[in-house]
Amino acid sequence: MTTQNSLNIPTYGLGTNKVGGHNLFPNLKDEDGYAVVRQALDAGIQLLDTAYMYGKGRSEEIIGDVLQDYDRSKVMIATKAAQDPNNGLALNNTPAFLKASVDAALTRLKTDYIDIFYIHFPDDQTPKNEAVAALNELKQAGKIRAIGLSNFSLDQIKAANQDGLVDIVEDNYSLVHRDVEKTMWPYLKANNIGFVPYFPLASGLLTGKYTAADAAKFNQFDQPAYTQIMSALTRVKAIAEGHHATVAQTILAWYIKNPMITTVIPGARNAEQVLANAKAREITLTDAEYNEIDQLFGAF
Repeated sequence: MTTQNSLNIPTYGLGTNKVGGHNLFPNLKDEDGYAVVRQALDAGIQLLDTAYMYGKGRSEEIIGDVLQDYDRSKVMIATKAAQDPNNGLALNNTPAFLKASVDAALTRLKTDYIDIFYIHFPDDQTPKNEAVAALNELKQAGKIRAIGLSNFSLDQIKAANQDGLVDIVEDNYSLVHRDVEKTMWPYLKANNIGFVPYFPLASGLLTGKYTAADAAKFNQFDQPAYTQIMSALTRVKAIAEGHHATVAQTILAWYIKNPMITTVIPGARNAEQVLANAKAREITLTDAEYNEIDQLFGAF
């Protein structure tokens, strides 16, 4: 999908919260993070999605280091900010903070522009359109190329987009978390705003590696819902086998085919996971397979 600013965003990218995200995940090693980013770029993945909160800048630093060995013009970088390190990580969307955050991210990423810059979370004080207007100043100056919002409700997106400046939205979405299809997508489509799902594999639930015995690990679903998900994944496994693919690869291929999804950005803890997930790019679901998967998870 091409957003209104004519940025041709790849349909598949890499989420990098496990690259340097020591504050988010236990036992991460920087050397694995470097290997993940290198493997992604070597595999032809052209979009890296990061954020200040992934290691409080460490993820951006690792990406910046690796980028020095690649053609920057062939890689899209998305990053995010909102947590103020000078105020206990309280959310801050003020123009001054956002401008300072972009400059700090540019330094860590060792680049002179950011392809997509998201406000990571809305704060309760700053008028949404004023925050976006500040980013538009940076866009006009060439420091960023697209304006994004993450974790904004529909009403907050509308307030932020009063001047039609928002290019893309990132939010929680998967086949078992589909609320935004009805609440958000009609507005995004009408306003030519792209959409990026995070947690596309639902924290591992949609990888096919869990069984009925693992229900307690996903207590956000009651037993009937969990049983329905397991049943749906059994059918997805049959579709996957027809493509010589895994369940996870097939689910990711469904997102790639979904016309409302701009790009899918699964994360990876190691280089092997990067390659495994990236095989989703080689799977072309038939319309019938796409629609069947859609209907299998229609209750969510």
